[in-house]
Amino acid sequence: MERSFPETLSALRKGRNISQRQAAADLGISQALLSHYENGAREPGLSFVCRACDYYGVTADYLLGRSAHPGDVSLRDAKQFLSELRARLDRAESALQSAEGEET
Repeated sequence: MERSFPETLSALRKGRNISQRQAAADLGISQALLSHYENGAREPGLSFVCRACDYYGVTADYLLGRSAHPGDVSLRDAKQFLSELRARLDRAESALQSAEGEET
């Protein structure tokens, strides 16, 4: 993982020019608790993670550092995945045809 939850949480807030005080109020927690989450001193529960995802409009995978994409998979990424999958299927089919030809 390239980034941690605290880094991502802080970067999302700062990237939107939202003060820690305002974000904490909007998220229903104290500023001190948000500060602890952002500096890694405390880990949030699932309900906070869900609220933060909704608040910032990102997926949980992005917020937790498991994805580089803040939203759902982009159309470009989906097309690239399908292209790679088709290429692998073509190679597998060719290998099977070659193997069948060698058996006869």
